[in-house]
Amino acid sequence: MSPNTEARPPLPPFTRETAIQKVRMAEDAWNSRDPKRVALAYTPDSQWRNRAEFPRGRAEIEAFLTRKWAREIEYRLIKELWAFTENRIAVRFAYEWRDDAGNWFRSYGNENWEFDENGLMARRFASINDLPIAESERKFHWEQGRRPDEHPGLSELGL
Repeated sequence: MSPNTEARPPLPPFTRETAIQKVRMAEDAWNSRDPKRVALAYTPDSQWRNRAEFPRGRAEIEAFLTRKWAREIEYRLIKELWAFTENRIAVRFAYEWRDDAGNWFRSYGNENWEFDENGLMARRFASINDLPIAESERKFHWEQGRRPDEHPGLSELGL
């Protein structure tokens, strides 16, 4: 890695501990709902599949996330490590959000991530399903932003 190369530690090859750290860092970034910040974790030519959209590169990722978070109000996300290898991580996730009509949803999904040698995500493939929920069924109640360390994860919540 040259001194001018972007790096996003932890770097591959991943251990269980560094994979968990990478997952939490991604969760924290997405909970910021800052498209520019999130896009910087991906390679300049990153390839995505997110539902029926296929963003390529940081500019398209940033535009995608801007649209997403304008539509998904009060977004709160939890990610959990599912599996990992040298430069790949699989996660499962759930997030809660409401639309502009006040309808609540919990979206469930899985992601497969592939990282370059600098720890930037080069490929992200997501499969996501939305479940309408009543507001009383919400489980993610922290203040907007980073999930507090003491807040239960997916497994602890039975999700």
